[in-house]
Amino acid sequence: METKNSAPDAPELAEPYLRAVLDTAGLAVEYVRAEGNTLFQRGEDGGEIPVADFAGGYGSVLLGHNHPAIVARAQELLAAGSPVHAQFSRHPYANELAAELNRIIHRELGDEEPYFAIFANTGAEAVEAAIKHAELDRGLRVAALGARVAEEIEAARAAVAEGTVALSARTRARFGAAAGEGRPTALDTVLAGLERANAGQLERPPLFLALERGFHGKLGASVQLTHNEHYRTPFKSLGAQARFVPHGRPDVLKEVYAQERGVLLSLELTDGQVEVVEREFPVFCAFLVEPVQGEGGIHVLGAEFAQEIQRFCAEIDCPVVVDEIQSGMGRTGALLSSSQVGLRGDYYTLAKALGGGIAKTSVMLVREARYRREFEIVHSSTFAKDSFSCEIARTVLALLEADGQAAYRRATERGRALRAELESVQAQFPDQVLAVRGKGLMLGMEFRDQSQADSEILRELAASGLFGYFLAGLLLREHRVRTFPTASAVNTLRFEPSLQLADAEIAQLGAGLRELCRVLRAQDGARLTVPAAS
Repeated sequence: METKNSAPDAPELAEPYLRAVLDTAGLAVEYVRAEGNTLFQRGEDGGEIPVADFAGGYGSVLLGHNHPAIVARAQELLAAGSPVHAQFSRHPYANELAAELNRIIHRELGDEEPYFAIFANTGAEAVEAAIKHAELDRGLRVAALGARVAEEIEAARAAVAEGTVALSARTRARFGAAAGEGRPTALDTVLAGLERANAGQLERPPLFLALERGFHGKLGASVQLTHNEHYRTPFKSLGAQARFVPHGRPDVLKEVYAQERGVLLSLELTDGQVEVVEREFPVFCAFLVEPVQGEGGIHVLGAEFAQEIQRFCAEIDCPVVVDEIQSGMGRTGALLSSSQVGLRGDYYTLAKALGGGIAKTSVMLVREARYRREFEIVHSSTFAKDSFSCEIARTVLALLEADGQAAYRRATERGRALRAELESVQAQFPDQVLAVRGKGLMLGMEFRDQSQADSEILRELAASGLFGYFLAGLLLREHRVRTFPTASAVNTLRFEPSLQLADAEIAQLGAGLRELCRVLRAQDGARLTVPAAS
């Protein structure tokens, strides 16, 4: 059945403000078909206009739009009446998917510890699940610590009451129990001081760590772990608390730990006296890391800093959540981009390409040592773990693993070719292009700031916060190339095409970028604006 388009004068009710913003940059076009690495828009004559897609569904279509094998599997599943809603029943297809993910992860990590899977629908939802699980785990650890401290204090209290031990001078002094104060009164003073100190710790909310420039979603909790303050600030009162760490600064990790460290105070019997001891309190809930920051400007996590994060988190018993939503599923030449820098996660989140560009699915993986089975009861999702999305994801993994993991090698090779073209543009236009960054088929080109440009139009575009969208608009209008800036670093254009990327499309992009650089060099700001409708 053919879709009927809305009348030209029909009011825009589906995100009208966003539509208007896209219109100003010339990006509000309608695509009517997608195939391989190409989107097709309808021309004025009714014919199709091919557009080389370097946005790639923000990384979702690594295998290409409507990959024939994925489409065929989807058609089979729908024709067979595969159940979507069969909650609270056996899901063998989900277990098989989890097993295949584990097999590949074990190969890349060189470790056999299992990861348990919690399925979801979107990347942000997978991050929320990881956050919730980490807090459940932390809460259970806090409860166990509290019980231990209570037992230690009770043992010390009983021993003091029996007269077999005495409060040390240090213990008395710490809580203001006078030296001449009687044993029962002094004990009461110490216990009251302990209770006050520990009550303050037990009321502390969890604290998350994340990297500057990081992006982990825009839901209630995940948005507070996204560094962009424009996303966070309107909802600050709703979500989790986070401290953001700059890249390559292990010294800041130590500073944050020193500032935020918490302890519960307990009592310990030592040489016939009662001494106050500190028990480490788990303030830090999790450290969220992207191996390649997609929205923050395509910045790659270095191996050395990755290892610093690993050591730091191990020392303070803080789980590492590796957000592989954009960088994973083969885009950088491995299922887990983090495995390429030696970072091992306690949690992984995968989405986007997991669904093959068709199914809306994601997964949160937790390693066995951290897993809390109670989470399966307190967390759920109506559409998660259904047969359709699981079977599509299994097809995706089969395609990635086929022919001795040829897809991973293809991502590396195509990424190398694309990067060579981007670096050639940078070398030709060093005054316009600041940097080329990224890994595999997740690359970015940062343009130099235009806030002090000679052109008034360029200065205005730079001040608008939408500069990169106007760059993308020119590429689309004049060169039939589709890409977008990274949302938190709008001077950087991102390139996340599919494995089907052809040399001709790389050349097409290169030609468009060179023309774009000429426009900036000539300070021809008018070329970036959309001509007014007559």
